[in-house]
Amino acid sequence: MFAVRLAYVLACCALVLSGCAESASPAGEQPMSETTEDPTEPAASSGGVQATRRPMPPLSAEERRILLDKGTERPFSGKYWDRFERGAYACRQCGALLYLSDTKFRSDCGWPSFDSEIPGAVRRQPDADGRRTEILCAACGGHLGHVFAGERFTEKNVRHCVNSASLVFIPEAERAVGRALFAGGCFWGVEHEFGQVPGVLAVTSGYTGGHTENPTYEQVCTGGTGHAEAVEVRFDPKRITYEQLARLFFEIHDPTEVNRQGPDVGSQYRSAVFYTDEEQKRSAEALVAQLRANGYDVATEIKPAATFWPAEAYHQDYLRKHPERPVCHARVPRFDQPKR
Repeated sequence: MFAVRLAYVLACCALVLSGCAESASPAGEQPMSETTEDPTEPAASSGGVQATRRPMPPLSAEERRILLDKGTERPFSGKYWDRFERGAYACRQCGALLYLSDTKFRSDCGWPSFDSEIPGAVRRQPDADGRRTEILCAACGGHLGHVFAGERFTEKNVRHCVNSASLVFIPEAERAVGRALFAGGCFWGVEHEFGQVPGVLAVTSGYTGGHTENPTYEQVCTGGTGHAEAVEVRFDPKRITYEQLARLFFEIHDPTEVNRQGPDVGSQYRSAVFYTDEEQKRSAEALVAQLRANGYDVATEIKPAATFWPAEAYHQDYLRKHPERPVCHARVPRFDQPKR
């Protein structure tokens, strides 16, 4: 079976679907793909992520060969190439978070593949072979693998080809990454505001709170699906709390408006908090109580989280892609400023 898989991956290399190969040793080098885009550009940073490190045991000889000496493990030999549980992947050397499981996809190249990193977590540099782009842990400089573009595996059109030995998987149950869901009008602006916050790892625009499965933007705009435009915020609880995020949420949109935000009118623009556990519910309710004590007639719904459907690719990170568009949300310090 291994021989069949190895033959397959070599064929893929010939078809410009190559994976990571050892750059330090010509004898172990595999042909690599030529990219149609410049993969040296990192993902846009959301607030300048500074790594939260987790204690790691000493490296094995094989892990040292890969992380420190820039080696490469054999295809289909690593423990993470076909693992897809929810959680996060950290650097095996220093414990800094690198990738969320949401960004992992099946490429069948024999190594773990991701189409984006946690902003600021991965550093790129030209590989010693002069052809490829090497990726390293931004916190400790450990070798991860290589990044390629133009292969069209996903809509992001980028593949981080990473050695399993460079990673350690942290199950979602260990709460390495927090999750929050907020709806506060047009998701372009809400995503933009949360994306500036240190400790926020990723923000995704999407739809939730309705009854139609996998809705499109056009369907949601009719108001007939019951969904709200919302954002999913993934964050590092060691750096920022859910309460801090919820407090920001209530200050970057008007929680007193019903089924609208400014010029955007419709139930899809309603204000809502979708809590994932009782602790989040209590936190949101306490913040609403504070605002009401300050004289704000809060209309925000507080409901249990339902399925979150990511929006179409062109909605993601929209305001960064279109800097000519005005920012549609502005922060108002409502907790420190009673309503007049």
